[in-house]
Amino acid sequence: QVQLVESGGGLVQPGGSLRLSCAASGFTLDYYAISWFRQAPGKEREGVSCISSSDGSTYYADSVKGRFTISRDNAKNTVYLQMNSLKPEDTAVYYCATRARRTCSSPPRYWGQGTQVTVSS
Repeated sequence: QVQLVESGGGLVQPGGSLRLSCAASGFTLDYYAISWFRQAPGKEREGVSCISSSDGSTYYADSVKGRFTISRDNAKNTVYLQMNSLKPEDTAVYYCATRARRTCSSPPRYWGQGTQVTVSS
């Protein structure tokens, strides 16, 4: 059974940090590019970051560039999103998703259930 499980969300003050994890089971994460998306209340889902499995290239939305870092640990079949200098506008449900192939240009395929991140004082 293919499954992605996110964890690490929570409540954090502005300027704080969180690390999200996306653990895969039922398949090998290394075969796919992995993306993080987020969806805030009343807004459309947006892409936050992606890491390819072909050459390890990483991509970030302009809104998170320089603050978020995506990484993967193939031995643990897990992808991470380190989020620093968090802002209230980062509040959203964060989802990880595999891409259909090794590159970030391919469409999303499998989705996790999401983890809530709330940035508030």
